[in-house]
Amino acid sequence: MTRGAARVRECAGALLIALTLTTGCGVSQDDEVELGRRNAQQVAAQLPVLRDPATTSYLQQLGLAIARTTSRADLDWRFNIIDSREVNAFALPGGFIYVNRGLIERADRLDQLAGVLGHEIGHVVQRHSVQQLEKQTKTGVAVEIGCRLTDLCNSDVARAAIQVGGAALFARYSRQDEAEADSVAVEFMIDAGIDPRGIPVLFRQLIEERRRSPARIEAFFASHPLEEDRIIATEREIASLDPSALQGLRQDDPSYQAFKAQLARLPRSPEALREIMSP
Repeated sequence: MTRGAARVRECAGALLIALTLTTGCGVSQDDEVELGRRNAQQVAAQLPVLRDPATTSYLQQLGLAIARTTSRADLDWRFNIIDSREVNAFALPGGFIYVNRGLIERADRLDQLAGVLGHEIGHVVQRHSVQQLEKQTKTGVAVEIGCRLTDLCNSDVARAAIQVGGAALFARYSRQDEAEADSVAVEFMIDAGIDPRGIPVLFRQLIEERRRSPARIEAFFASHPLEEDRIIATEREIASLDPSALQGLRQDDPSYQAFKAQLARLPRSPEALREIMSP
């Protein structure tokens, strides 16, 4: 197939998804995965995805250990590291999860990073991005969806959304969505044998860092509304569990620390290098 023919086919498929939405038929799982795949291609082209096999493999295995406990275990889940010092993580529709290097560096223990993954997996399992799309079409922005899925409108929406704070195209979740993702993450982590108390621990660390130096983690709070009441709600949910449910769950292990050590040995991210070299 020629490049031009492939492009025509790609645009036609994207517009078919948009047409499906405008006619009120909703987004099927196949459509959702296709949306995620298209946006994953944009991420790969526009963001510095880490290519180190060892660290990427570890994240993939940790993510799968959590995702396979969920009701959407059948998705072809993909987990990747963005080589950015900014603190952020995001999910694309269909099971594409990204975590910034800067956030991993702040996760001191396995359960803290697993909490991040569980939260992003929760957005996919609950189909929050898809629900946003379905709501948008009902308010008459189907043309914008067509522009987002193709470049037929010469739109820079997708590029801008990805670049600003590392946020994915549809990753502006409501506070209700964020709270729901927190809640299901607790369940997912327990099912995966990991202590869910890592979720509020990392949240508190990030809030403290925001007080000290907000610029370093601005992107995370822009795409993940996080306040004290949300942390308290997660802590209360965990406290309400039968104590036996938390017994024997992993908080950390040597393989996670080896993963962190390997990440630290890698060359600095492009952003960090630019900061060091700038006058």
